[in-house]
Amino acid sequence: SSESEEEEEEWEPKSKVAKRPQLTKKNVAKPKKPAAPRSAVARKKAKKVAIKEELVSICKLVEDVSLPIAPAEDNRVQLLKPKEENVGTELKTLNQMSVVPKKMETNSFQGTNVKSSESDEKPSTSAPIAGNQVKHEKSEEDFAFDEPPFKKIKSTTSPEGKPVKNLGGNKVKEEFEMNWDIVQVLSERTNVEPWVCANLIRLFQEENTIPFIARYRKELINNLEADALREVQQTLEELRSVAKKTHTMIQKLKKEGKLSGCLFTALLNCRTFEELDHVSAPYKTGSKGTKAQRAKQLGLEPAALSLLQNPMELNLFSYIRPNVKGLANIQEVEAGVQHILADIFAKDKDTLDFIRKLCQQRYICIQSALAKVSSKNGNEKDIDKFQLYHEFSCNIKNIQHHQILAINRGENLKILTVKVNIPDGVKNEFCWWCVNERWRPKQFLKPELMRILRNSVEDAYKRLIYPLLCREFRSKLTSDAEKESVMMFGRNLRQLLLTSPVRGRTLMGVDPGYKHGCKLAIISPTSQILHTDIVYLHSGQGFREAEKIKRLLQQFNCSTVVIGNGTACRETEAYFADLIMKKYFAPLDVVYCIVSEAGASIYSVSPEASKEMPDLDPNLRSAVSIARRVQDPLAELVKIEPKHIGVGMYQHDVSQTLLKATLDSVVEECVSFVGVDINICSEILLRHIAGLNANRARNIIEWREKNGPFINREQLKEVKGLGPKTFQQCAGFIRFNQEYIKTFCSSKKTQIGSQALLTKAGAQATSEKQGKKKSKPAPSSSQQPNPLDQTCIHPESYNIAMRFLSFIGGNPNDIGKSDMQQKVNAVIQKEGLEETAKRLNTTVHTLQLIIDGLTQPEGFDIRTDFDKPDFKRSIVCFEDLSVGTVLTGKVENATPFGVFVDIGVGKAGLIPVRNITEAKLSKVKKRRSLGLGPGERVEVKVLNVDIPRLRITLDLIRVL
Repeated sequence: SSESEEEEEEWEPKSKVAKRPQLTKKNVAKPKKPAAPRSAVARKKAKKVAIKEELVSICKLVEDVSLPIAPAEDNRVQLLKPKEENVGTELKTLNQMSVVPKKMETNSFQGTNVKSSESDEKPSTSAPIAGNQVKHEKSEEDFAFDEPPFKKIKSTTSPEGKPVKNLGGNKVKEEFEMNWDIVQVLSERTNVEPWVCANLIRLFQEENTIPFIARYRKELINNLEADALREVQQTLEELRSVAKKTHTMIQKLKKEGKLSGCLFTALLNCRTFEELDHVSAPYKTGSKGTKAQRAKQLGLEPAALSLLQNPMELNLFSYIRPNVKGLANIQEVEAGVQHILADIFAKDKDTLDFIRKLCQQRYICIQSALAKVSSKNGNEKDIDKFQLYHEFSCNIKNIQHHQILAINRGENLKILTVKVNIPDGVKNEFCWWCVNERWRPKQFLKPELMRILRNSVEDAYKRLIYPLLCREFRSKLTSDAEKESVMMFGRNLRQLLLTSPVRGRTLMGVDPGYKHGCKLAIISPTSQILHTDIVYLHSGQGFREAEKIKRLLQQFNCSTVVIGNGTACRETEAYFADLIMKKYFAPLDVVYCIVSEAGASIYSVSPEASKEMPDLDPNLRSAVSIARRVQDPLAELVKIEPKHIGVGMYQHDVSQTLLKATLDSVVEECVSFVGVDINICSEILLRHIAGLNANRARNIIEWREKNGPFINREQLKEVKGLGPKTFQQCAGFIRFNQEYIKTFCSSKKTQIGSQALLTKAGAQATSEKQGKKKSKPAPSSSQQPNPLDQTCIHPESYNIAMRFLSFIGGNPNDIGKSDMQQKVNAVIQKEGLEETAKRLNTTVHTLQLIIDGLTQPEGFDIRTDFDKPDFKRSIVCFEDLSVGTVLTGKVENATPFGVFVDIGVGKAGLIPVRNITEAKLSKVKKRRSLGLGPGERVEVKVLNVDIPRLRITLDLIRVL
């Protein structure tokens, strides 16, 4: 194993590679004796020596391999806080953690996963260790629940919970080895505690989903929300991409024979793509070479180094070669030396750190101006859109995200020119520091040599360092702005998906239109299509069509009309509002609402729509979609690609890969947190559950069609493609309506009941013959409904939930009833949440989740706390608006600069962000941040009406 290891790790210093065989030998024996990797420790454990003596032996082992002791001691103090019964396991952990400091400077990934740190260093021993870890996980399924919370967080650098298997692969980790610690860098960039970052790296390596982590691993992530988890995940992927690209570049340069020791170190120090490009640019294939490289080829590098180290013996005239271009005279020789020195200065880490720190202390601004070419040839309409940025200047510390995106768009359209302005004071102080501090010669310099040194520093700043800083500033600002834009889109999408459904109503969906008429669709309270039609309201036939609409509404007892906000929306709204005001539909009390139809036309021609409504015209499908968006927004909107819903900002200017990944994650989060009834949900909805995909969802539907409804969560394990990991991720988000199961079983009593008894008897006879055999659960055990399956409690916590029910004297059949609420409240008030958790040997977060699951009423939906559509009976025209008018409206979109509100006049009004204060927001609702989201109903006051430009400025009064 040591030979294969040396081949793979040939990039490391020889001193470190030389010490590997001893550690490898020790690790090979570990799978056999995990608690005692060396015979000395085994003998001491056999003699039952005190814990302190065992710790001393561990420290001696650390000294034997010439490793620092201090980090292990710090971790030891924290590791010994839990019970003494797990000392053997913790000593093993200490043994493994002692290896980490040795690799900390050169391996960013090995310091993040303690349990797999040694297997990461030794590719040849990864297989047995991984296998051991898989068995360990099966024997302790409840690693986040059955142990006290302080046992999960034992070290700030290497938190230790239940041993987890490493699914990332050791080979990938070897490729990602860098000179910086990924946990620390991740913590600095996301402002998340290091121990949380380390836990998240392990959880993501295990292929855990964000909804599962956010709900069922709260104690490992310090109760972070899904948005924060997504930010950590994206930053982690970015850092890994930098590390992967770095090692690809190293392999390439080594193959070409261009890799030196200094270049190798410089590449491993890179933390961003900009730094990597700056270091590797001169060595890329196809590059004609930098000025410094051409000067080195002429043999001037010794002269440049001599100027810094031994200038007294330097004679530049000796390098003159009259017949060689670049060495023909003293001026060309001096220029070549200057280029080499400038290249050295610009790639020195201390020099770059100094200039970056200097820039942080000074006023650096970004400026935009109208491009000369665009002012002559550009489209006036496009130019006017960027009027705010024709003469724009702002400190890079204060500039807003939407301003960066607007400037970038203007620059891409060649309407604006953009530059970063760094004051001359930065250059002057930097040059003085370089000449007198960092690059001060070791001996006295002649005036002509001092002139070369000064020119070299100025050349390095002007030609190399200043452009690098500008690229870094622009890249950082753009990256942050894009991330904020994507996160804003995600927040708006979540708010829209979690709009409260309108249950129990028959709805008429209207897709407005002029020439081709308005498409109608009437759907039942269970989303079944009752009737479809087309009416022509805006072609002189409005009075005749009114009778048809009235007849349809009365025939199906429908009193709610849903109008899409597309073409002819305002005219259609005015038509219905006029009939409602005249009480034309009496005795029905008809109301209407406006709903966004973004993406409805795209969905109507999609394969999913054709499969769901094969006999319906695509134009009528959009009317059905519009009605269902009010009845169950989540179930309908998941059918549409998220980016077509249109609640973002500059969504076409940001990274489409990042946008798609984030929006898909938000959809998965919303569907999972709301939960789905496994026996009635659609395949499209099911595929968005955490851990599931299109194939697994299809397999679940096929199993349901073949075998009838699922009785409990255990039956999911019988579905093809649902292994233990998939079951762990999805089980907590799948619901089982107990009444539905009982009704189904009673209606099919003669067929299914007798078949279940026969199956039970057959399964028992088979098990008696075959004996004990590990396999999927027998049908006999699967046919018993479990009341806990209708809750948000995860199956891995069922044991704790039953112990808690026994503790409070509760009955599982009383879940969601008032008696259960009273019993839980009585025990918690008497014992306290923390004491009860300790008594049950679980965490507070897990106990709280169990309490929520037991006390929430049957059919509980988290969306009931969110806003419903705004139903209206009358209309307000744009001309009716005046300053001071108070209106109610619904938020359409939220951006960093303000919130757009639909107040029913055909044009959304803007509430500037300065008018949204904490005092005006609802105190009842739990908010993730200071802001409003799509779907929320607000009361606003008109501040300004710009009729020519159709602009309305509003002030927020309160959130309804």
